[in-house]
Amino acid sequence: MKMVKLTVLIGILGLILLSCSSLNVISDWDRATDFSKFKTFSFYEGPPIPGDELAKHPLIKKRVEQTVARIMEGKGLTRTEPEKADLLIFVHAGIKEKINVTDWGGYGWYDPWWGRRGYGGRVDVHQYEEGTLIIDFADVSKKDVVWRGMATDVVKGYSDPQKIQKNLDAIVEKVLAEFPPQTAKK
Repeated sequence: MKMVKLTVLIGILGLILLSCSSLNVISDWDRATDFSKFKTFSFYEGPPIPGDELAKHPLIKKRVEQTVARIMEGKGLTRTEPEKADLLIFVHAGIKEKINVTDWGGYGWYDPWWGRRGYGGRVDVHQYEEGTLIIDFADVSKKDVVWRGMATDVVKGYSDPQKIQKNLDAIVEKVLAEFPPQTAKK
């Protein structure tokens, strides 16, 4: 049972980035924030955020944080202890049950071979899970969130750790491509 849950969580973060993917990435930020002032970062180490699926799987969360750290360092920020950081990063995820119903319609109520009766219609019902990875950046001096990036897609399960890491890296890179915001003050 634990392996099934782990596979589902891996699927949340192991979203496939293909041209036909339904991956949706958005970000938002505080327009009054000067992002050029941030030089250091750390990760939130307090109690789990309510409903956080990553809190249930610390190894996956650790992989995501390692990818975030690598990307942030590539952007010129330095990782430090939480009490010394300019930015505190919160990484969390959620899952929603979804249902997709497609009514293909019918061909009418008359069948010349069998008499009057309904035929030909079809309704497909597909149940799936949608996962969202959220990365929040809080300005430690203000104690307030100044940037949020999110990636949402259909949950897919993976069993190969290398594929998991590759997909995690791609997702986090796509989310953090929006940081710092281009229209933010410099």
